[in-house]
Amino acid sequence: MSTTREQPIFSTRAHVFQIDPATKRNWIPASKHALTVSYFYDATRNVYRIISVGGTKAIINSTITPNMTFTKTSQKFGQWADSRANTVYGLGFASEQHLSQFAEKFQEVKEAARLAREKSQDKTELTNPALNITSHQVLPSPIISSNGPGEDKLFRSQSADVEITTEKERLKKMLSEGSVSEVQWEAEFFSLQDNNNKLVAALHEANANVDQWKKQLTAYQEETETLRQRVAELESQGTHDSSSENNKEELSQTLEELELLIKAKDEEIQMLKSQKCGRWEAEGEREETLQKLQELEARNAELEQRLHLAEQTLAETLAEREKMHNEVTKVAEIMDVKIFELSELRQGLAKLVESN
Repeated sequence: MSTTREQPIFSTRAHVFQIDPATKRNWIPASKHALTVSYFYDATRNVYRIISVGGTKAIINSTITPNMTFTKTSQKFGQWADSRANTVYGLGFASEQHLSQFAEKFQEVKEAARLAREKSQDKTELTNPALNITSHQVLPSPIISSNGPGEDKLFRSQSADVEITTEKERLKKMLSEGSVSEVQWEAEFFSLQDNNNKLVAALHEANANVDQWKKQLTAYQEETETLRQRVAELESQGTHDSSSENNKEELSQTLEELELLIKAKDEEIQMLKSQKCGRWEAEGEREETLQKLQELEARNAELEQRLHLAEQTLAETLAEREKMHNEVTKVAEIMDVKIFELSELRQGLAKLVESN
C-alpha cells in the first residue's frame, strides 16, 4: 500500500496561494481557510513532495528538486516555483517562527533530494554495461512461423501482450488514484490530530479553571459565613441598642423631672429671699431660712451635676448607636457585593458544565 511507501515527515498549517497565470504578479487564494501543508517522502522512488489537500482536491502536489528555491518575501510569507506544475506557490503563515521552520525543512529536503539524485545517477552508471549486454541478446521466438500453427501462436501472443498492457495501465491508474486518496486521508488525519491536540489542551485548561473556581467559591462561602456571623452579632447588639434606647428615654424623663424640680426650688428660693427681708425680727427663722437656702443650693448643684452626667451619657449612647448603624450598613453593602459575585460565579460554572 501507499501508506508504507510514502510517509509524512513534517506538517504545518498555512494559507495557500498560487500565482495568477495571466498576470504572473497577483496571488490567487486556493482556499478560504488555512490548510495543512505536509512534506512526504516516497521511499520506493526516493522522492520528496509537498502536498496540501483542500476537501477532495489536491491544492499542492509539488515534487522537490535540487534546483528549487524557497524565498521569504515577508515575515510571514514565502514562495517557490514549480517548473513541472508551471506555477508559483505561496504560503502565508500565522507567525514568523512557522515560516522559518518550513523554510529550514525545505532546505533539508532539497539537500536530501540532491543526494538522492546523485546516488541514483551513480547506480545508473554502474548498471548500464549489463543493460548494453542484455540488449544485444536475441532470444529465439518459437511463435514466428508461416504455417498455420505458427500463425495461431503469433495471434495468441499478440492478444496476450495487449491484455498485459491493458492490465498494467489499469493497475497504474488504480495505484495513482489510491496514492492520491491515501495522501488526502493522511493530510486529513494530521488535521484531525492537530484539532484533537488543541481540544485536549482546551479541556485541560478548562479543568484547571474549574478547580480554581471551586477554590474561589469555597473561599467566598467561608467569607459569607463570617459576614453572616458578624451580621448576627450586630443584630444582637442592635437589640442591646434598643434596651439602651429605653434607658435613654428613662434618662430623658428623669432629666425633665430634675429640671422641673430645679425650677420649683428656684421659685422657692426666690420666695424665701423675698420673705427674708420681712423677717428680720425672727432671728431663728432667718438662720433656718439660710440653712434651707444652703441646702437648696447644694441640692441644686447636685442636680446640675446629675444633669451634666445624663447629657454626657446620652451623647455617648447616640454616638455608639450611629457607629453601629454605619457598621451594619457597610456589612450589608459587602454582603450584596459578595452575593452578586457568587451569582456570577455560579452562572460561569453552569455555562462551563453545559459546554463540557
